[in-house]
Amino acid sequence: ARQRDKERLAALGPEGAHGDTTFEYQDLCRQHMAAKSLFSRAEGPPEPSRVSSVSSQFSDAAQASPSSHSSTPSWCEEPAQANMDISTGHMILAYMEDHLRNRDRLAKEWQALCAYQAEPNTCATAQGEGNIKKNRHPDFLPYDHARIKLKVESSPSRSDYINASPIIEHDPRMPAYIATQGPLSHTIADFWQMVWESGCTVIVMLTPLVEDGVKQCDRYWPDEGSSLYHVYEVNLVSEHIWCEDFLVRSFYLKNVQTQETRTLTQFHFLSWPAEGTPASTRPLLDFRRKVNKCYRGRSCPIIVHCSDGAGRTGTYILIDMVLNRMAKGVKEIDIAATLEHVRDQRPGLVRSKDQFEFALTAVAEEVNAILKALPQ
Repeated sequence: ARQRDKERLAALGPEGAHGDTTFEYQDLCRQHMAAKSLFSRAEGPPEPSRVSSVSSQFSDAAQASPSSHSSTPSWCEEPAQANMDISTGHMILAYMEDHLRNRDRLAKEWQALCAYQAEPNTCATAQGEGNIKKNRHPDFLPYDHARIKLKVESSPSRSDYINASPIIEHDPRMPAYIATQGPLSHTIADFWQMVWESGCTVIVMLTPLVEDGVKQCDRYWPDEGSSLYHVYEVNLVSEHIWCEDFLVRSFYLKNVQTQETRTLTQFHFLSWPAEGTPASTRPLLDFRRKVNKCYRGRSCPIIVHCSDGAGRTGTYILIDMVLNRMAKGVKEIDIAATLEHVRDQRPGLVRSKDQFEFALTAVAEEVNAILKALPQ
């Protein structure tokens, strides 16, 4: 099988070695190497794949053999963080389980959510001449009052429009997320401009590029080496398959006009069908823990996208926002009110009752894992 040796970080420029995201990525890679070594001893040598192991510059351990596309998600599973008191955990768990057991209540709550109308809710800019072609789906557009605005002078199309919405949790000056569609071939430069201008260090991608023969997202990064998108040079530093459900890529991003450089990490979840939910909450919860471990301590938004920037994107944001609130000590969680809060900022977030139920189940599973991790 063909192996690809990614460009080493040192060859990309001296600035790259100092990016905070790179250090977090190194830590993830060390975990992966250690866990893979244990797995290899137990199961025998893995079959080599097209994805090469991370170079020794990303690990202070001996370099391992090329990674394999394993179906063993427990390789490097992040432990649940024990960051809530027992009484709060049991109260929240009881609330979630009651919703899941009471099917009539769940159905009525979803009906009420479907009837909810955000105010204001105009999307005139997204439907304007010149912007319509920048939307992947005509039904999922950013509100006029809540959209990311690009700097016109830096835009290749001399437009401030991109189909993306800032999602605020509590501080309007500091969005927690940017919810956006999967880039189209002619909006990739706009996407990287948004990444640059938002200071993003973490991208969460929740869709394969193609599903059942239908394109869900255009590839917005180089398959190997580097590619230039307008004034943004994107270098693929490394790519790692962690398990059959997700992989992690590290990028080195350079603004060729200013010569500034940054590093960022893309977490790509592969097993979430467009119109449905993952088969299990466990891989997504482990995926989320790894995202948050990489992101921890930063003040920039996390860019989250699927294909339409609505169903899977909204479900992930809902799960993450609720669990983050719990971690901060919030004792009463109203998941329906939280969904209304995010829908005030972008239409269509969480597209189906199944996705809403999956979010409830994921929160309940994570709370249960946290309770098990607490000292009894």
